[in-house]
Amino acid sequence: MINNEQHIRKWRLILGGQQNDGTGISLNERDLQIDKTLEALYDSNRQGGLGPSSPNVARWLGDIRTFFPSSIVQVMQQDALNRLNLTQMLFEKEMLENVDPDVHLVATLMTLSKVIPDKTKDTARKVVRKVVDELLRKLSQPTQQAIVGSLNRSTRNRRPRHNEINWHATILKNLKHYQPDYKTIIPETRIGYARKRTSLKDVVLCIDQSGSMGTSVVYSGIFGSVMASIPAIKTKMVVFDTAVTDLTEELIDPVELLFGVQLGGGTDINLALTYCKQIITKPTDTVLVLITDLYEGGDQDKMRKRAVELVAAGVQVVVLLALNDEGAPFYDHANAQFFSNLGIPVFACTPDKFPDLMAAALSKQDIGLWAAKEDMVLKK
Repeated sequence: MINNEQHIRKWRLILGGQQNDGTGISLNERDLQIDKTLEALYDSNRQGGLGPSSPNVARWLGDIRTFFPSSIVQVMQQDALNRLNLTQMLFEKEMLENVDPDVHLVATLMTLSKVIPDKTKDTARKVVRKVVDELLRKLSQPTQQAIVGSLNRSTRNRRPRHNEINWHATILKNLKHYQPDYKTIIPETRIGYARKRTSLKDVVLCIDQSGSMGTSVVYSGIFGSVMASIPAIKTKMVVFDTAVTDLTEELIDPVELLFGVQLGGGTDINLALTYCKQIITKPTDTVLVLITDLYEGGDQDKMRKRAVELVAAGVQVVVLLALNDEGAPFYDHANAQFFSNLGIPVFACTPDKFPDLMAAALSKQDIGLWAAKEDMVLKK
């Protein structure tokens, strides 16, 4: 009976009150408060009393944090922004301090970064910093392990200098030259570590910053920052709409990098690929990750020509239609087909798979086979 009452109670909260209530159940005081918070957001007339810059917004943000778990709070916050157009609530410090931060909120703040009042910018940065720090904590170690593990950094050197000798390998190799009279080994063959270079591979992240790519830009910035800290690879980050901005120098601080992105506007993939071609100095040792939905607002024929040129030069190009957890993206099927015909893998990738993707690309594995193994559907 209790379970049945709980079931009816949940349906009452889902349906709402007044003419929508067919349950006949009475709510207790706590349930009535929950009902009001839901009504404010999901009332069919969208007149729940949440007005921009109204004190009710701050109170409502506090209420949903009281009544719902964090994952639900984030969904409701995003619904409030979308359904009631409450972007104004992000312009007020008190309200922003009450918001539960996530990647969607960061993407919204990036969109609004040029118009957020000065009094709120410090708070906005703290919100972004909290999300960035959490993502760095979660993603840094697997990214570094996957990428570093994929690169062979210990190629044997048969003519090493003294400080480059691998003594363990050298002794094993020369055991047959042991001299009993002198109780020593004659190292006829010396084996050394490879001489270190500044980088073994180059990575270029080329990211579409049109509005639909918001969360992908957030994750790209995080991964770019992590990869920039790995000495074995040289990472560059480029964002584009109808212009191209090189944010490589900002990779040391992902928060500043994200605030340097201006989400929205048009898309000129051709311009972005042209710039990337200019900054690539080692084509056969470069992985270019193009993150875009492939909707070209510029010259499509030239965009395709740039792609052909990059592949012909030996650059390993990968197209990610999205880098987030949001499911199947919208994308330009014709351009996806063209890129696939060039041998360029085209698919959407979740953040948890991205480290392994980069490891596979840097070790020149077949990304098509890798994606199939990971149950990622390639767009043909």
